[in-house]
Amino acid sequence: MLNVVLFQPEIPHNTGAIGRLCLATHARLHLIKPLGFSLEDKQLKRAGLDYWPEVDVRVWETWDALAAEIPAGAACYFIECQGEHTYWEADLTAGEIFLVFGPETRGIPATIIQPERCLRIPMQGTRSLNLATAAGIVMYEALRQRTQSGIMS
Repeated sequence: MLNVVLFQPEIPHNTGAIGRLCLATHARLHLIKPLGFSLEDKQLKRAGLDYWPEVDVRVWETWDALAAEIPAGAACYFIECQGEHTYWEADLTAGEIFLVFGPETRGIPATIIQPERCLRIPMQGTRSLNLATAAGIVMYEALRQRTQSGIMS
């Protein structure tokens, strides 16, 4: 299973758009509090359109609460600008995968990043991408790898 983790997301329409991506890729969306908005937010629901009720969403009080539930053998990848490897170098086919994205204004805290599992999206001319864009790029690479390996049809 593919899992997308948003650590303390701040902008509702990004979370709504990522929710739609999760539905389209059969991924589970994990939201780690505090959230910068209410799950009843109109912008969140507008971005998620009428799909939001169908999205498999889990809300966690803390990173540690989620981390304690990640199955043994699952791979966590932290998507950050400073990643040593690009996202396409990672094997996104092996078992359960968790793609972790940080809040829009400050990224993933160093206290939870595993440097050896930190991936980056190459960019020129900008320091960052919109969170929903970044999530879509990496999620569809995972889908491509899984489809090519026969995990998904």
